[in-house]
Amino acid sequence: MASDHRTRERSRCRNCGFEAPCGDDEWQRIEVPKLGRMTQCPDCESTDVITSR
Repeated sequence: MASDHRTRERSRCRNCGFEAPCGDDEWQRIEVPKLGRMTQCPDCESTDVITSR
């Protein structure tokens, strides 16, 4: 059951509206000094990404 719930969680770029499942390989990951690892939109390269919970 828990895995079914997890597959429905999605992340969305607040800049361009791109959506994909949370943690999916479609999202880019970048390392930012002093902030650590961040999720980046593959379409517009924004890091302003929200995750539904």
